Amino acid sequence: MQTRHIFAFMAAGLMFGGAVSTASAAEKALTRAASDARSKTIVEERRAKLRQALADEWKNHEFTNGEYRMKFWDTIYGPKEAPADGRSLYISLHGGGGAPPEVNDQQWENQKRLYSPAEGLYFVPRSPTDSWNMWHQEYMDDFLRKAIAAAVLFEGVNPDKVYILGYSAGGDGLYQLAPRLADHWAAASMMAGHPGDARPESLRNLPFAIYMGGQDAAYDRNSLARQYSTTLDRLAIAEGEGTYIHDTHIYEDCGHWMLRRDTIAIPWMAQFTRNVYPKRVIWVQDDVLRDNFYWLGVPEIHRRAGARIVAEIDGQTVRIEESDSPVVLVGLNDGLVDLDKPVTVVFGDKTVATKRFRRTASALAQPLNRSAYSLDAPYPVLLKIEKDANTKAGATVSQL
Repeated sequence: MQTRHIFAFMAAGLMFGGAVSTASAAEKALTRAASDARSKTIVEERRAKLRQALADEWKNHEFTNGEYRMKFWDTIYGPKEAPADGRSLYISLHGGGGAPPEVNDQQWENQKRLYSPAEGLYFVPRSPTDSWNMWHQEYMDDFLRKAIAAAVLFEGVNPDKVYILGYSAGGDGLYQLAPRLADHWAAASMMAGHPGDARPESLRNLPFAIYMGGQDAAYDRNSLARQYSTTLDRLAIAEGEGTYIHDTHIYEDCGHWMLRRDTIAIPWMAQFTRNVYPKRVIWVQDDVLRDNFYWLGVPEIHRRAGARIVAEIDGQTVRIEESDSPVVLVGLNDGLVDLDKPVTVVFGDKTVATKRFRRTASALAQPLNRSAYSLDAPYPVLLKIEKDANTKAGATVSQL
């Protein structure tokens, strides 16, 4: 069964970047209670379909994604019964990289023993390939989404207590996957990796730790770790208290092997839970492109590597401060704004609209997050904000 085709979504314009019809004025607005009930039903239906679709792969400890296969090993630490608020999930990526399969197999075995959470499901995948960039190629995103969904469905994992870490080549992957999929994680830790071209701006709402040997000079890993940490310092100062939370440890007497001192990453991460609906988002697209990030989205034809969007919600005001995309999609729910009251939309420094946007069944049926493996609730309001030089405000707003 091809799980990528489980769900038939509406709104072809949203999916393919074509014209998108505004929600019909005749469509009945939903109350908050009705919207919440419908959303719950949608998520329950997804869970049932995914439980069926992923059961064999979970049982066989091997996920598929097109031509790729990803084996995995897992074990439970702490109580065998899941805690009342759900079990934690630690996804741990092994080292190796561009090496013969037996080298990466050995690194996979090593990763199984590196960390021991006090509580949670410890999940160690074997990279689908033996390439230098094995953990941050495009195939990994859906593998990780599958892992999260299956762990939630079959092991009682709380999707807001999902942590990711990686050593060496796994650390290379962490530098890339943490910001790219920041809305998936509660916290992330990078051990002994190289950042490559990874940009940290999207980490605004994700706690991120760096562990590095001070003598780990191969490929300038040590100096680049310091630079990355300094960049996070600067971003945290610019954005203010509580943003770009990070924890950096440079062990000056260590090389590539940190004598297991990096195991302190586990309790450090465990103190955090996922920020599902941050009020301010900075999104810089990776070269592996995404359609959505937190409550923001872009149509497929406008996705571009390096494109930046800065948006925030302040009370009843939705503000798009910056956008390299000519079209921005915004999902709203009653946790972000009061949908029983008017909402003001500001694009740049100009007010584009002030009106009450209706919760609709059609919005719930065309999720901003179109991943077949998402268990997050859909948004009852979807807005399309489009740059338009012909209007005085410079942009138009329509409700999908």
